[in-house]
Formats: sequence, structure tokens, C-alpha cells
Amino acid sequence: MTIYIALLRGINVGGHNKIKMADLRKMLERIGLARVQTYIQSGNVLFESAESKETLRVQMEQGILETFGFPISVMLRTSEEIEGIVRNCPFSDETIRQSEEASEFESLYVAMLPEAPAAEDVEKLRLYVNEKETFEVIGEEVYLLFKESVRNSKLAVQLSKLGVPMTMRNWKTMNKLVQLSQSMKSEPSQ
Repeated sequence: MTIYIALLRGINVGGHNKIKMADLRKMLERIGLARVQTYIQSGNVLFESAESKETLRVQMEQGILETFGFPISVMLRTSEEIEGIVRNCPFSDETIRQSEEASEFESLYVAMLPEAPAAEDVEKLRLYVNEKETFEVIGEEVYLLFKESVRNSKLAVQLSKLGVPMTMRNWKTMNKLVQLSQSMKSEPSQ
């Protein structure tokens, strides 16, 4: 069995696409996922399954549509992939610290995509890099660093130009997901 982390895009944001985590857990257990747990209301789900990522993604998106009545994109990563995302952060500790000191909000985010973006699309994004916001792409992830708020970021708005669904999480959430997945690994399955 593999430990997966599902990252749901755009639920419980601004009063739209409301899903109670208890209801989401029940639905996911009904479709056969094991040891399902959620973290905060923004759609972070840890679980175990022997199925492939693609099979799980289709089952989860279909289950959400049928149960809750609206379409949601699901990004899936294994626990090892989530650990790698955190371990392979392309920004130095000093660069992150400087951004955090300049901002009163979260500075470091990761946007997760279903596939690596096309090089020409990444180059279009580079037009929005400036002294206050930058990014780096590693595989299926876009790491974003802000010296001001992501809320006012022209770069963050332009992520849609990558042409694929994505979901973004702040660095605290990413680290918490690593911690939760490591706890799941240390607890034997029943």
C-alpha cells in the first residue's frame, strides 16, 4: 500500500465549493481508500491505496462530483514525493528568510500541477518576475517566493497561463503534510 496525499483545488475558498471534511472522508472511504485523514479545511487528504495515481485521481474527482455536485481537480503525490518537494526547495534559507522579513504574510508557496509545464509556458511566466516575486520550476511543481502578499501578486495570477489545473499550498502546510505522512508510515496499517 502506498501513502498518498491528495490536494484538492478550490474547495472551501470564499464560501464556494463547500465540503465538510467529515463528509469528504466518508466519501473517500466509500470508494475504498484506507486510513483516510484530512488536514485543515482546504482539501488536504492523506490515505493509503494500492491503486495507481491516475486511477485514484479519476475515482476521487468522479466521487466528489457525484457526492457534492461540482467538479474539483485533484493533484496526487505520494508521501515520498511530498518529502522530495520540501527537501528540494530551490530557494536558499537566506533568500527565504529575507522574503519572510519583508512580508507580513506567508512568503513561500508551492503550486502542484498534474504534469511538468511546457518550457515555452514557463518562459512566459518569467516576464512577471521582479524584485518582489520570483519562481522556480522543478518537475511538476512551481515554487513561488513573495516579499509581499501572494494576494496582490501578478505572478501568481499568471500561473493559469501554464494551461493545466493546479493547486497551491503554503510552506507551513507542505511541512505539515510531510510530518503527517511520516506519522502514517510509522503507524502500522491494520
